Amino acid sequence: MSAVMSPAIHATTMSTPIGPLTLLASDGRVCAGGFTDDVGHLACFIRRKHGTAQIEVVDDLGPITEALASYFDGELAALDRIPVSVQGGAFQERVWAALREIPPGTPTTYHALAGKLGGQKLARAVGMGCATNPIAPIIPCHRVTGSGGNLTGYYWGLTRKRWLLDHERRHARVAGG
Repeated sequence: MSAVMSPAIHATTMSTPIGPLTLLASDGRVCAGGFTDDVGHLACFIRRKHGTAQIEVVDDLGPITEALASYFDGELAALDRIPVSVQGGAFQERVWAALREIPPGTPTTYHALAGKLGGQKLARAVGMGCATNPIAPIIPCHRVTGSGGNLTGYYWGLTRKRWLLDHERRHARVAGG
């Protein structure tokens, strides 16, 4: 009888204009990411989902790293090219999928996103889905604001959220003409 092996998980940290971004990927799909250079922080999350997964630090993740570099250089659609592998509750996964459908440069509110997912009464649940987003900025929870565009909660800090929104507005205008 052979033991079932956990998938190999590769980790890399890249520089961005708003600090280090660490990504963990398995089979070419990002499974965790965030603005930190602490691989251990994200590894804890992955181990809750994947058990004893072996994590290997690598120089880069090839096309994933390239796409993120392009995003930070102003090619906003580059985030859409990055495959992800997320595991959460059914509603969390619906929220994360809906976040990837929000066009860059056009933030929405928790209430508006909740309306698309079944009703404005779900706004608090949408907020929790954003708060548990395992892959920032690829799953762009930074595109969700409070009523009237107020910046509210972002795990990686409101300064980064503001920068991401400004970056996307600036480059969306350039792309749009």
